[in-house]
Amino acid sequence: MQTFLSPVLLTIHLMLTVGLIGVVLLQKSEGGLGGLGGGMSGFMTARGSTNLLTKTTRWLAAGFMATSLSLAWLSSHAHVAPASFTQQPAPVTPPAGQAPAPANQPATPSGQSGTGGTAPAAPSAPAAPTNQ
Repeated sequence: MQTFLSPVLLTIHLMLTVGLIGVVLLQKSEGGLGGLGGGMSGFMTARGSTNLLTKTTRWLAAGFMATSLSLAWLSSHAHVAPASFTQQPAPVTPPAGQAPAPANQPATPSGQSGTGGTAPAAPSAPAAPTNQ
């Protein structure tokens, strides 16, 4: 049900968004854009168009809020934790024929001969430079 409802609600939400932007830009204001609608004198009176645009804005805003809350609710209930957070990682096993390296000595790559001993240990932390 959620796989069908989410795209439908999102489409309605986007149409409400575009309609709300258009209606807000059509309204006459004291400053700013000054109403992009221009003159609607032949259609309705100034008071009638104000009431129509105000009511339309109110209904579009209510629909926008309702779809926003619905989409947020659907999104929060559709969330499933990824498998990496719920499962333990599989233990790493070496390939067949190779013995695992001892924990306290680093492994040497095959085909290279060591210098007759163990490799020097890496420093445990970066050392601060000293002036001599």
